[in-house]
Amino acid sequence: MSVWLPSAPCTPRGCATHPGPAAGSLQVAARLLAGTLTVLAGLLLGPVVALAATVLGRRFRHLMTRSWARAVVRAFGVRIRIVGRPQGPGATLVVANHISWLDIPLIAAALPGRMLAKSEVRRWPVLGPLAARGGTFFVERDRLRALPGTVREMAAAMSGGARVIAFPEGSTWCGRAQGRFRPAVFQAALDAGAAVQPVAISYLPTGAAAFVGEDSLTASLWRVAAAGGLAAEIRLLPVIPASSFPDRRSLARAAQRAVARDSANLPSVSVHQFVSSSPEAASSARTPS
Repeated sequence: MSVWLPSAPCTPRGCATHPGPAAGSLQVAARLLAGTLTVLAGLLLGPVVALAATVLGRRFRHLMTRSWARAVVRAFGVRIRIVGRPQGPGATLVVANHISWLDIPLIAAALPGRMLAKSEVRRWPVLGPLAARGGTFFVERDRLRALPGTVREMAAAMSGGARVIAFPEGSTWCGRAQGRFRPAVFQAALDAGAAVQPVAISYLPTGAAAFVGEDSLTASLWRVAAAGGLAAEIRLLPVIPASSFPDRRSLARAAQRAVARDSANLPSVSVHQFVSSSPEAASSARTPS
């Protein structure tokens, strides 16, 4: 693996622990089965939704994606809270801190769009084909020369009015700390003249959701399903116009500050206060170079 790849100091043993209440074996099995079936339903129904979207438009596809993504997260026993309003129609680059594989369906539940993911995701069982069918941009993180091509593809998609989602830290962090936002993906927003929507993601308790280091997807799925009272919050922060910044580095720093500032100000909320809500009904919220 190339030395320039971003990495976090977080490890499964040090960060991905869940000292709280745990679900019983039958409940864990039921959650895993429900989550797997919900993901498979998305894989099977995806072509039907895509075909219908050619007639009913992007808004219909986004509605179906939000509903399915919310169902996936809830099937694994995770409660969701969405705070803030999404950027309106038009080209948007959504950037968020990265804690878990859960971040992907969680963002899709609020802001459906085309994801940027590492190429390894393409080989994941079930989730890989589903991601490819959803128009995911796959980047080979250990091939630096392939990155400009991926950035051009993202810019072209946003120039056509698409929403693109990326995790600029380039690696998952446990949620107790955050990594630096790498500026490469922000070049796509500048090239497309797109708005940037920062998003802050948090989980309570944090350890159960963290998918870090050499953690396996199987172990993480089990830990999430076994956690008692796991809740996720996604905060949609004020939009940043890319045109207000001279280069990708200053734009990346502005987005990182917005997410870090919001995360630092986030109150310690009981998981019992988390409720399922939609972005329409929610109140307004305050990768390598």
